[in-house]
Amino acid sequence: MQLDRRVYLVGSGGAGISISHTSDCHIYLVDGGSELALIDAGTGLGVEQVLDNVRAHGFQPAQVHYLFLTHFHADHAGGAAALRRALPGLKVLASKVGADWLRNGDESRCSLDMGKKGGYYELHYCLEPCPVDVELVDGQVVPVGEVALKALDAPGHSAGHLVLVMDADGLRYLFSGDALFFGGKILLQSIWDCDLQAHLQSIRNMAGLGVDVFLPGHGCFSMREGQRHIDAAIGWMERCLVPPSFL
Repeated sequence: MQLDRRVYLVGSGGAGISISHTSDCHIYLVDGGSELALIDAGTGLGVEQVLDNVRAHGFQPAQVHYLFLTHFHADHAGGAAALRRALPGLKVLASKVGADWLRNGDESRCSLDMGKKGGYYELHYCLEPCPVDVELVDGQVVPVGEVALKALDAPGHSAGHLVLVMDADGLRYLFSGDALFFGGKILLQSIWDCDLQAHLQSIRNMAGLGVDVFLPGHGCFSMREGQRHIDAAIGWMERCLVPPSFL
């Protein structure tokens, strides 16, 4: 699904529009002209569907040089190893906080063990270890052809969570992962590294970003006036309340 000149949705599961495996998050393709990048990897159970979707838009998978991960939960990072095999030369970029969890396939640190207990993943599903080529830190900018993505720390939903900001063609894009959803909603989970106060501070840090295009990890996205979703969450917080839950 082409969203605009720069961004395509090439993967999405049951909490989205079901164009790849049902367990996948939204997987975005960024067109930087001479280079392409993927934002998040899904679980890896629908990699061929994702690559077919890339081809359907006239791109060759070999043009994809970067895979940015917003965080290490399996629906976002579990497919990194499979994509790396399918795309020779692919560089995996993820937060410095937690990079070793993916390298080691640490299902406990990535909360896959709890996800299985909760019935979100099949018991036989495993987190495949994957090298992380670039450990991103707050404020780091990575060029992707004609555009660039800036990583901003956004812990709370999980440790090592980051969001990505891109300025292109007069628009500001925010790839928010699971830090924030349409309507200013959030997702708190009963896992070891979900931290409400850190989550609220991460949202406060997005105030004034001036986001035009809001692209979360699940659910609806917004191609105009994206800042309103951040402002909605902050509005709840200003009334001493927690933003409503995505689920």
